[in-house]
Amino acid sequence: MTQNKTDLRVIRTRKLIMDSFIELSGRKEFKDITVKDLTEEAMVNRATFYYHFQDIYDLLEKALSEVLSINLNCDSYENNGFNEKTFVGIFNAITDFQKSLSTRCHRGYEETIARIIKDQLEVIFYRLLRKERPTEDELGQKTMAAMLSWGMYGASVEWRRHSKEFSPEEYIKLVFPYISKGINNSI
Repeated sequence: MTQNKTDLRVIRTRKLIMDSFIELSGRKEFKDITVKDLTEEAMVNRATFYYHFQDIYDLLEKALSEVLSINLNCDSYENNGFNEKTFVGIFNAITDFQKSLSTRCHRGYEETIARIIKDQLEVIFYRLLRKERPTEDELGQKTMAAMLSWGMYGASVEWRRHSKEFSPEEYIKLVFPYISKGINNSI
């Protein structure tokens, strides 16, 4: 019997390795985590680790992408459309994600984390734009999605600098009228 990526055993093993990584990253800096640490924590051998991931950096990227994807719960936003509830939910999810990383593998990996956040936000915003106006220019919507994703990521970075002044919800609600006006005038 051949295994493939949809085999439940493969999925469980992959999840076990990712969960072990998340657990280890709570106790050690990312730069100090080795494949040996991961295989011992997950109770798998090195070959199993390398079947699922190219290296520890591939694991970092995939684990962070999965955690963010779960936090974002993309389907719920697509059903809501462009509204304040959607923007607040997305902003809360990415600020929660960044807060959870601040005690883990954040140092030295800001670029990877930023790219993961921006990429996932871009997909969400593009889907929202396509749903709102499916006949509009695709390139324009992709560009708008990229701008919104970079803008929201930038706002989350700025919020972290001023987090004692506002909750994430209060912070994003300050700018939503401007975002909403611009989007509603363009779509």
